[in-house]
Amino acid sequence: MKIKKGDKVRVMAGEARGKEGTVMRVYPKQDRVLVEGVNIVKRHAKPDQANPDGGIMEYEAPIHASNVMLVDKKNATRVGYKTVTETSKKQSTTRKVRYSKKSGDVLD
Repeated sequence: MKIKKGDKVRVMAGEARGKEGTVMRVYPKQDRVLVEGVNIVKRHAKPDQANPDGGIMEYEAPIHASNVMLVDKKNATRVGYKTVTETSKKQSTTRKVRYSKKSGDVLD
């Protein structure tokens, strides 16, 4: 997945369109992300030991990864991968990094 935990994202489609938040968790097998403050759902809970009053609980539900875009410098951008070669005195190494397709800046 091109979205990682800790990324700032903007919702591009659905009921929460336009909202921004930080990715709290990533579910790669389901292709979903959990974004802070987005897609709030209500769940009715019976009283139990952990919650003696019961009632209506509110929490964030995962949203499909295709409905969010990474925010870089206040603009939503697509994410790509490229290899970067780093040279030191003794050796050169290549590594795969994410970059912003709009600005070209390396994200990782």
